[in-house]
Amino acid sequence: MNILRNPHPSSRSKSQSHSRARIALTIGDPAGIGTEIILKSLADRTLLGLDVEFTVFGDCRYIGDGYNLLTNHSNVPISNPDSLDIVDIRTDEDIALGIGNRASGAASFAYLDAAIAATLEGNFDAIVTAPIAKSAWKQAGHDYAGQTELLAERSQVDDFGMLFVGKSPHTDWVLRTLLATVHIPLSEVTTQLTPELIEQKLELLRRSLLQDFGIANPRIAISGINPHSGEQGQLGREERDWLQPLIERYRQLHPNVQLTNPIPPDTMWINPARAWSDRDRVQLGHDAYLAMYHDQGLIPVKLLAFDRAVNTTIGLPFVRTSPDHGTAFDIAGKGIADPASTIEAIKLAIELAKIRQGD
Repeated sequence: MNILRNPHPSSRSKSQSHSRARIALTIGDPAGIGTEIILKSLADRTLLGLDVEFTVFGDCRYIGDGYNLLTNHSNVPISNPDSLDIVDIRTDEDIALGIGNRASGAASFAYLDAAIAATLEGNFDAIVTAPIAKSAWKQAGHDYAGQTELLAERSQVDDFGMLFVGKSPHTDWVLRTLLATVHIPLSEVTTQLTPELIEQKLELLRRSLLQDFGIANPRIAISGINPHSGEQGQLGREERDWLQPLIERYRQLHPNVQLTNPIPPDTMWINPARAWSDRDRVQLGHDAYLAMYHDQGLIPVKLLAFDRAVNTTIGLPFVRTSPDHGTAFDIAGKGIADPASTIEAIKLAIELAKIRQGD
């Protein structure tokens, strides 16, 4: 693997780099839509003129090919790679659009690994990651559940979580959903859901709401685990035996945090949907939601905010955000990929980076 700088980097001084948010962007799997959504996003008018520096991690060959293809297949503005600062990471095998395999997995892993190393060295304040294919990573010999786990491992942190953030275009209300368990089989959820894990996630969420979003007195809604939150033990005893007592203890330790009792999972998302769509009902929404497993949290998030939801990893020593969709191999190279979620991911990365800088 060779790592080079783009021969046409944008001019900037070191003194400038410390006064601006410095954002690293990885193109994800080069066989997918990552290059397209990055190039479209960096040309979006809402990002132009911001006090921020962008650096793209990827292979200049594929980024250039993607640009040439998009100029013939897209009617929206596209950022010219010659105007970008690119860390050019070359891998040995050729990669074809739309075909995720061992070669594309090795490349996307190399892009992210290089971005993490540079960020941990202090060169960047945030990383925005385009989608990768977990199966391609495994084919390349990298057995991780996803990018989140690699970010945590390289950062040497054990206390981290996937927080999904989406801002409503109708009411400006912000939906924040933390997953207690993430990429595991459904059959393992109840064994991994323990009082210790939920208390850890609550504390992680509380700290993030304060440090990253400036919310000192948060209102947090907590989902039940079982249908009807267990129906007083008739449909499962987890809520009654340990989740409700845990919530009561946490309230005593943190009186500034308002926690709900376990809300039945099938009704918890009614008020967020109202806050998302109706300005007169914004007050019905909570500052954050704790969901017990992947689909319990992400089905409503994607239903409400599919093109606006952003995945941010909390608990890292730097900011990390990502669009909330996959590689979309089936439309790669067609010029029709929607960059909306990536634009929102970049905006959130800038916002959170500046909050951490104290701006």
